[in-house]
Amino acid sequence: MTDYLARLDAVIEAEIAPNAIHIDADGRYPRDNIAALKAAGLFGLVSSTEVGGEGQGPRAATEVVGRIAQHCSSTAMIVCMHYAATALLEATGDDEVRRAIASNQHVTTLAFSEKGSRSHFWAPLSTATVDGDSVVLDANKSWVTGAGEADSYVWSSLPAAAEGASTLWLVPSSTEGLKIDAPFDGLGLRGNASSPVSAAGAAIPLGNRLGADGGGFDLMIGTVLPWFNLMNASMSVGLMDSAVGATAAHLTSTRLEHLDQTLADNPVNLLHLAKARAQADAAEAFLERAVTAVEGGAEDAVLRVLEVKAIAADAAISVTDTCMRVCGGSAFRKESGVERKFRDARAAAVMAPTSDVLYDFIGKAICGLPLFG
Repeated sequence: MTDYLARLDAVIEAEIAPNAIHIDADGRYPRDNIAALKAAGLFGLVSSTEVGGEGQGPRAATEVVGRIAQHCSSTAMIVCMHYAATALLEATGDDEVRRAIASNQHVTTLAFSEKGSRSHFWAPLSTATVDGDSVVLDANKSWVTGAGEADSYVWSSLPAAAEGASTLWLVPSSTEGLKIDAPFDGLGLRGNASSPVSAAGAAIPLGNRLGADGGGFDLMIGTVLPWFNLMNASMSVGLMDSAVGATAAHLTSTRLEHLDQTLADNPVNLLHLAKARAQADAAEAFLERAVTAVEGGAEDAVLRVLEVKAIAADAAISVTDTCMRVCGGSAFRKESGVERKFRDARAAAVMAPTSDVLYDFIGKAICGLPLFG
């Protein structure tokens, strides 16, 4: 086992696993989990060694996020967004913020999706107006994980002056003019503080631009999307692994006393469980293929990145549905954890880029058509 996974497992045992049911019940942000992950050095995992980080890549990120998701998807989502934003900042950010992240003192997140363009995250409608050495942001962001909790947002807007689809900015969460529009109260991922954020005349230094004016689209698609899709798929895989494990434990420990049998003695239950395990394993195998393609710069890497999130999301919906069915009424009890995973698994399919959008991209890619346009 690698050192970072050993550190992670210690945090999972001490904080993340025991806190999960309470985070879901209360919908509260998992501050104790985040503090423990910081103390274990895991928020600087993908930061460059040049700035004091561990220099790990998307494989390590997917391992960490997937393992956390087995216990608390809310915490996994926060870490996923942090790593995706960090990958972008490693390519475009200044050394000050990079060092802060590497030293586990700074949590960042993505602020792409908007009310006007919804899951089409690559098409912001918000504006950025240059005013001397500052830029003034006006926006209605629809979903920002860790809203009001993260230290900064990697923020998209229309270009300030250049041609192009978008420009990216580093926006401190303390910026005057930012407002969290509503507390998050969702079906699943209830502790990830994924709320709408608006900006009204929010001024930041012009030097907080990430990359070129008008160059946001290429950074979103070329840098952020591969990391995000791989980690999101690993969340789905983690949820499936946990749900199948909980279901197997239920079947082998629950008895029909009048028949002197466990539920595992019923071949129908075993058939459903076996199919669920096979689906989960197939998604995990494809995730491994996609990670390898990205690491190696394979010719089919873009297609695999598009496929992996949709494949894993669909599998997670099916597998957790099966687990609820096999566990019967017991699964409806919150202490089982199965119904929480059933709810959490629904998020990936509707999280930008949604499964339907991804399948549209996949079809276009197969036919050699432009993905956007």
